[in-house]
Amino acid sequence: MFRMVSKFGLAAALSVATCSVFAMPAAAQDVELRIGPDGVRPVIRDRDRDRYGDRDRDRGCSPGEARAAARDEGLRRPEVVRVTSRSVTVEGMTRRGPDRITFANRRGCPII
Repeated sequence: MFRMVSKFGLAAALSVATCSVFAMPAAAQDVELRIGPDGVRPVIRDRDRDRYGDRDRDRGCSPGEARAAARDEGLRRPEVVRVTSRSVTVEGMTRRGPDRITFANRRGCPII
């Protein structure tokens, strides 16, 4: 009788251990492999950036974006001369001489 109870206890312990192994949550993988023209490369994902979004996009018009927008508007050798909370001012040369463009300091750099 004692032998049968000990076998039953051992079987119960093994079944509980096996069930607990399968019930553990799987760990999410933060590394992903991308295949492209430069071959296979690993990409490490940032969970916080995925969860909360890229907040740098919402900051407004950066000086680099303002220079690029001024070049698109026809300004040669654009240079950022003033940045405020509301505007970004860029000076440069046109065919007629020196000129200045003021952009709103929000996403997309619209001209004021």
